[in-house]
Amino acid sequence: MNPFICKTLTSVFFKNSPHLCKPPSPHSISLLFFSSSCSISNGPSEEKTKISLADYLINQQQFSSEAASKASSIQSYLKKPGNAEAVLSFLKESGFSHAHIEKVVKREPNVLFTNLDNNIKFKTAMFENFGFPSADIVHILSADPWIFTGRSENELICSILILKSVVGSIANVSRLLKISGWFLRCDLKKTLIPNIEFLNSCRISTSQIAKYIFHFPRLFLHKPENVKHFVKRVDELGFDRKSKMFLQAIRTMSAMTEQNWELKLKAFRSLGYSEDDILSMFRRSPQAFAMSERKIQGVTEMLLSRGDMDISFIVQNPSLFLCSIEGSLKPRLRVYDILKKAGDGVLLAF
Repeated sequence: MNPFICKTLTSVFFKNSPHLCKPPSPHSISLLFFSSSCSISNGPSEEKTKISLADYLINQQQFSSEAASKASSIQSYLKKPGNAEAVLSFLKESGFSHAHIEKVVKREPNVLFTNLDNNIKFKTAMFENFGFPSADIVHILSADPWIFTGRSENELICSILILKSVVGSIANVSRLLKISGWFLRCDLKKTLIPNIEFLNSCRISTSQIAKYIFHFPRLFLHKPENVKHFVKRVDELGFDRKSKMFLQAIRTMSAMTEQNWELKLKAFRSLGYSEDDILSMFRRSPQAFAMSERKIQGVTEMLLSRGDMDISFIVQNPSLFLCSIEGSLKPRLRVYDILKKAGDGVLLAF
């Protein structure tokens, strides 16, 4: 989706949601979305009030000392307890549990100082108007409460519309945001959109991207120049762009620096793998290269120590590196040995 289309869709959303065309007055939004609102006193006496945020959260809101301490390390004092009281009451009325509210304040104490009507109520209503389930709204906002204090409503709406165009539905957008709220932190017109367009040019379909984005969301939020560099590194290894593993290879490459990649190659070489062996394994199972050098060494040495398996067997089955040695490989090998001893001649598939 290009910026023009995004702008157009945003305009359509505003037209279909007249109460979101502009931030309404505190009175109109409370009447429109909520049957009652908490009054906030901003009188001179409250302006002069300055109390310890930690004391307020512990003594008046029954927060844990850990949550209160974390919040007060960011904001030491509470100058307007009336606003904080109204914010916390609204969150409770909106379905946030005490644990959710603690999580919100601990991560983003500035929520307590944010305008209730023009920010918190307005943004909560935005999610409701998109059709996000209430439980999902609570999950998303408590996991990433900076949404209340960060980007503007227009930017959030545009991001949600872009995500919907990629994953196909608001239900999927909600699912994605529960996995990673970073999609609402970044300018998707400068990250996600150009990255998808570039990957499309590399013969990676949008449907494959839509599926993969749920498993490795951060890959698509890299700067476009970084993604191009990852692809270049994969291409230099002779990886076939038509392979279904091509996107997995890009993701694996994105997870490590070139220095770490060289350390990984050095570990394989020291264990007796040839350059061709290494490239073959990477093409078969790129994710195996995300394992630590210690894990690579442990799997290799355990299998070779048996005497009935060699490096060529591992090269043909690099997914072995993904298995837990104690929880998966050893139990399977014990079964294999029992069957082999019984004369069944069965070679189990790992």
